[in-house]
Amino acid sequence: MGAKLEDNSLRYRRAQSVTKAEEITEKEKKARRLQLDRPCHKPRDSLFSWSSEFTDFTGLVNWGFLMLTIGGLRLCLENFLKYGIRVNPIEWIILLTGYNEGNSDQYPSIVLLIYSVVPAVTSLLIEKAMAVDILSEKIGVVLQILNILSTISLPVLVHNFSSQEFSFVGITTVCTIYLILFLKLWSYVQTNHWCRNGSKGKHVKNTMRRQSLSAPNWNQLVNADSDQTAESEKDDDLVTGIVSYPDNINLRDLFYFLLAPTLCYELNFPRTTRIRKRFLIKRIVEVIFGINLIMALFQQWMIPSVTNAMDPFSKMDYIRIAERLLKLAVPNHFIWLCFFYLSFHSFLNLVGEVMHFADRNFYNDWWNARNIAVFWSTWNMPVHMWAARHVYVPITEMGYTKGVASIVVFFISAFFHEYLVSVPLQMFRIWAFLGMMAQPPLSVISRFIGKRFGARWGNIIVWSSLILGQPLAIMMYYHDYALAHYK
Repeated sequence: MGAKLEDNSLRYRRAQSVTKAEEITEKEKKARRLQLDRPCHKPRDSLFSWSSEFTDFTGLVNWGFLMLTIGGLRLCLENFLKYGIRVNPIEWIILLTGYNEGNSDQYPSIVLLIYSVVPAVTSLLIEKAMAVDILSEKIGVVLQILNILSTISLPVLVHNFSSQEFSFVGITTVCTIYLILFLKLWSYVQTNHWCRNGSKGKHVKNTMRRQSLSAPNWNQLVNADSDQTAESEKDDDLVTGIVSYPDNINLRDLFYFLLAPTLCYELNFPRTTRIRKRFLIKRIVEVIFGINLIMALFQQWMIPSVTNAMDPFSKMDYIRIAERLLKLAVPNHFIWLCFFYLSFHSFLNLVGEVMHFADRNFYNDWWNARNIAVFWSTWNMPVHMWAARHVYVPITEMGYTKGVASIVVFFISAFFHEYLVSVPLQMFRIWAFLGMMAQPPLSVISRFIGKRFGARWGNIIVWSSLILGQPLAIMMYYHDYALAHYK
């Protein structure tokens, strides 16, 4: 009892409120300022500490950019001192014009590029025949599949089983154009298939049995028909100029799609009203300058680095391979960045401006990608939209999981990456294919690291894979090509 009385007799002091504590802190500050020792210290964190909340590192960014510039200039001077000036515009002309393709009077690359119109027109004729019920749906689909497969197979057959001699640039251009044509025709056929099925569904819905015209509901039916007619006229006024199926099946519509900077077909593309001349001139200058810059860098910097990597790769000297890999990574990555800007910004915007194509979302901020999956969904938007619209979504609608759909998308992408390398080289390896198929597990790893250690580390993995993965593949292909052709 005595202890309980003592406990009850204790008086607990109430904790001070935040406002009161702040007042005390301010009083302490004022008291310290009035001291004769002239205090200069206060509680604060170092700027590099996360708790400091300091974010202005502009000076360090400038320092890093300056150091990269100095390092790049040193590498350029070293390259010039070691190899001299290797840039030769005459060789560029020979490569770009196909002058070195077999006999001087034969240009098989140009012939194949002109022939690419044939499968496109064939696809149009098949669609027209299905639209007017000359061909059944099943037969038309089979013919379209055969036409699309023959499109992607033609460069392989001609390059490997004919006596024509192609230049590397020529056959690479042919393979790229035919691959783009393959993707466009796939989209063209599938989109028209959707429209055809949709129009048939509307027709069936409109031909349903109507209610009998008995006297009690006659007035209601007349009023409903008049209201529907008025609404349809109003809708027609709103959609003036909108193309509907099958009015889109004509040469003008097809060739606009083939030339437009997109892989996904629509009946009504967003259009601009005018061509901005100043914008167009800037893009033309960028394209001309970019092509010359890339070819000069490739000739002066890339070719010597790749050639010098042959010996350590043949001897499997891993230390020297790593050194050559790092040395090759710098010019390769710089050329890749230039190629990205030239292709996805300068050239596609140039084509879009000429074609009055309004959707210029050719890339997103892939440089901020926090994992590999985000990178692949942001850096090449035309291909990403095509894959999502024509492969990923249809597979998920069939009942398969998103994981299965993603694997199928990466498999198709891996196949065509290998197609663009192996066919021009006439050397079927699987390095590009394996590199692309390694992206799903690498995406899982980068996503885990991003969640575990922060988005910055996930972004570092993305950049590391870009900087080191590409030169490794180049060295492997060059090694195999040299062994096959220069033993």
